[in-house]
Amino acid sequence: MNRLILIDGNAVLHRAYHAIPPLTAPDGSVVNAVYGFGTMLLRLINDLRPTHVAVAFDRPKPTFRKELFKGYQAKRPKMDDALICQIPKVHDLVSSFGIPIFEVDGFEADDVIGTLAKHRKKDGIDQVIIVTGDRDILQLVEDENVLVYMPTKGLSEAKLYGESEVKERMGVTPDKIPDFKALAGDSSDNYPGVPGIGPKTAVALLTKYKSIAGILKSKELTVEEKKSARMSHDLATIRTNVPLTGSMTPLGSLNRSEAVSQLTKLGFRSLLKRITGEKDEQKKKEKKVKSREAGSGSARQQELFS
Repeated sequence: MNRLILIDGNAVLHRAYHAIPPLTAPDGSVVNAVYGFGTMLLRLINDLRPTHVAVAFDRPKPTFRKELFKGYQAKRPKMDDALICQIPKVHDLVSSFGIPIFEVDGFEADDVIGTLAKHRKKDGIDQVIIVTGDRDILQLVEDENVLVYMPTKGLSEAKLYGESEVKERMGVTPDKIPDFKALAGDSSDNYPGVPGIGPKTAVALLTKYKSIAGILKSKELTVEEKKSARMSHDLATIRTNVPLTGSMTPLGSLNRSEAVSQLTKLGFRSLLKRITGEKDEQKKKEKKVKSREAGSGSARQQELFS
């Protein structure tokens, strides 16, 4: 079976940045998010055994959602400069492994992922596993063909979502998540839904009327509420028709000269050992040293890099 791992690059990058304490490369640049991203990438490949891997990123230019609603994501804090400067390094690291990157101006990574997942058969893909912390992507879950692997604790623990897990968490089936968001809104993305309708009421209305279309035909909402619901539904719906360039190629050996060079440049010795299969003969000695130095900043950095 051909299995594709689709990684929401921005979501994983943010999680890595906040999960790993500040670390510096040999050149003095901050690389904690790069290290965390690389660690999770190698773990995913080891645990999920994909035949294909791709990463989708947001672009800095405003998306069509901002044009639909100027308040979209208006309350999100500005990205830290210490994270912004690591984005090119993550791109370089991913590319060094021979893993394709997809991103398109005017669209979010969610839309790129939705398009790749929908058209997976064109690339000979049987199953897609999407890696993200964004609940909106749960709407893409489809039988056993499209699953979502969502981190639950730092970078070390995650839960796999199929249709039953989505229904248990959200109260609705995957295909009804845009309908749910049309009513309940989304505080993280700052769009309103229908004021006064929370998650429980949204689920109750969808249980009664089956869909947002049925609710809009009813007399449950005022004209203004229906207008807000339609806009929120549009914002919540992941697009699956993004014009993409580039190709989906099978995952080859990660032990490539480009990857070795990049990991060496960044000072990521532990990741380098993982792709080369090098055995660390000093492992036991280093553990004793770390144990003695536990609590110091230098020991913590050494632990993460070695």
